[in-house]
Amino acid sequence: MSDSDQGLALGCHLSTSKGYEAMGKTAVSIGATTFAFFTRNPRGGNAKAIDPDDAAALRELLRSHRFGTLVAHSPYTMNLCSASEDTVDFARRALAEDIERMELLPGNYLNFHPGSHVKQGAERGIELIVEGLNQVLDPGQKTTVLLETMAGKGSEVGRTFEELRAIIDGVRHDELLGVCLDTCHVNDAGYDIAGDLEGVLTEFDRVIGLDRLKALHLNDSKNPVGSHKDRHERIGEGTLGMDAFARIVCHPLLRTLPMVLETPNDLDGYKREIELLRGLAANTGE
Repeated sequence: MSDSDQGLALGCHLSTSKGYEAMGKTAVSIGATTFAFFTRNPRGGNAKAIDPDDAAALRELLRSHRFGTLVAHSPYTMNLCSASEDTVDFARRALAEDIERMELLPGNYLNFHPGSHVKQGAERGIELIVEGLNQVLDPGQKTTVLLETMAGKGSEVGRTFEELRAIIDGVRHDELLGVCLDTCHVNDAGYDIAGDLEGVLTEFDRVIGLDRLKALHLNDSKNPVGSHKDRHERIGEGTLGMDAFARIVCHPLLRTLPMVLETPNDLDGYKREIELLRGLAANTGE
């Protein structure tokens, strides 16, 4: 079942604390048709073993409820381009393990923040990210790995489409790579997604290619375009505004992608935002 077959694939980040099937049931309870989850504690550390029967139960739930593609997330502390050799070693090990774990839910996405070069320079950061991806990507895997667009705070790599393109260009099995576009991040990085969505998508296509765009993180921003801050806000309550999200969820090139909310909300808040976004898309027959 592709995302385009079942209307908007909308969801949010959910907890794995009660298991995979329970996570899927929570998604159903709030009207979600996709969701994100951390492959391990978002602050890092060793991953908890996955019960294969629990993963199988989630696969059946996803099929029976016509879910779109899931967008798992590696931990924030996973930095493939750190200046610390130990940190890079952990990142490579964690990414390899996370890909292996995602193979229990084949055909879904694993998203990660490219990393921070920590005063080594973006060029060296990109080299290290490429080295790490070339070490862990396996042409036989069923999981597509997504590079997330970043806001550009500190020494983050991935603040421009060109930096993401440079990573993709260096990876041997680039067919296993895609991009997750975060609306808050690209706004804060300097791309005017609220005022010129078509222009941003045209630039993305020119530099990276729209065939690489696999998922969206839907977040309003507390800050103006180009602020390099990365402060998420609820949908319609930030500087992007409600009209921008109406254009995004109705856009023919975007509405077929899985869309994950990362706004400051509880489950009830996410349920309301999912309903809100479905309402915004209704006028195009969602």
